[in-house]
Amino acid sequence: MTRKQYFIIILILGSLSTISPFSIDMYLPGFPAIAEDLNTTISKVQLSLTAYLIGISVGQLLYGPLLDRFGRKYPLYAGLGVYIAASIGCAFANSADTLILMRFLQAIGGCAGMVAGQALVRDLFPISETAKVFSWLILVIAVSPMIAPTVGGYVTAAFGWHSVFIVLAVITFLILVGIFFALPEGKQPDPTMSLRPKAVLGNFFTVLRNPQFLVYTLVGGIASAAPFGYISGSPDVFMNIYKVSEQEYGWIFAILSVAMIGSPQFNHLLLRKLKSEQIIKMGLVYQTVIGALMVLGVYAGWYDKLGLIIVLFLFLLGQGLTAPNASALSLAPFSKFAGSASALGGSFRMGIGALVSGAVSLLHNGTALPMVGVMTTCTVVGILIYFLGQGSAASYRNAVLAGTAQEL
Repeated sequence: MTRKQYFIIILILGSLSTISPFSIDMYLPGFPAIAEDLNTTISKVQLSLTAYLIGISVGQLLYGPLLDRFGRKYPLYAGLGVYIAASIGCAFANSADTLILMRFLQAIGGCAGMVAGQALVRDLFPISETAKVFSWLILVIAVSPMIAPTVGGYVTAAFGWHSVFIVLAVITFLILVGIFFALPEGKQPDPTMSLRPKAVLGNFFTVLRNPQFLVYTLVGGIASAAPFGYISGSPDVFMNIYKVSEQEYGWIFAILSVAMIGSPQFNHLLLRKLKSEQIIKMGLVYQTVIGALMVLGVYAGWYDKLGLIIVLFLFLLGQGLTAPNASALSLAPFSKFAGSASALGGSFRMGIGALVSGAVSLLHNGTALPMVGVMTTCTVVGILIYFLGQGSAASYRNAVLAGTAQEL
């Protein structure tokens, strides 16, 4: 693979990875305007975010078997087509319930990009390179929240919240064109892969029985859900508690996204000297300590607006150390079942993200405590699972090296 081909593939896979971050983040500054226009509350509008996360969680389970059976591109085309249609539906929604339904359908289509993107990393790059590739994708994903709310704030102020979803539809159409002309096929269709429910469930159970997949999917999924608590809670915290404008909120979101841009780059450097398992441990310990200070400070009233932004920035700095390494380690055991493994892992991550988002809304008490408390809980649970499951994951890797276990 030439350097130009490498760059083009990373660019397209990165673009695929931006669909969901843009879909989640770009309309956040419009929450107050949506609530006013649809005659509802911000809490009800937050449910459209939860619906999107639930849709991603459910949809990925559908695409995993399809990607293994029909190859990567055809299910991708179908999913992105559904996404574009649902985005237009969101733009013309005239009630909160309609918006929630359209957001669910939007997620069902958009999650094809998430599953196919991760499976294509496994298809197109050697195992030794996948953690680095995932770091590049995490970097692109991290840049998205820096851009999306800022653009969304200005688009909402200038043209209204409906126009945000038209922009999303146009962006996704352009990505679809790039996929058609420039993205390699990846794994070829496998006619032996049955789509019967019993066979599909059997493939999923084969993946779930793998200890390395299970441990790192749980660790990465739960720890990586922390930003969803921030995403769900920050519009209310900054725009209602601290009374910032839509544009100001977009800039705050952009500043905090810089933290998630820097950490994947640090991960690149660490991978030269440390193993992925060691980096995951380092990231989780760091975020647990910062999270504890964040919760204590909010509870004690230590932080003003600037103080909260600073401590959130420090917490999010650790995010890029866990997610790419956990993704790489969870998919490493698989070749034939890479699509199903990617779907299960992604479904779990988004399912936990939906629960985290819902928990912040449910615990809403007019302070920042539900947001920071849920974020810290994610890292604490993640590090507990890491320490409890590390032994079984290591045993599996040793068995592969010894030839007593094989790639699936």
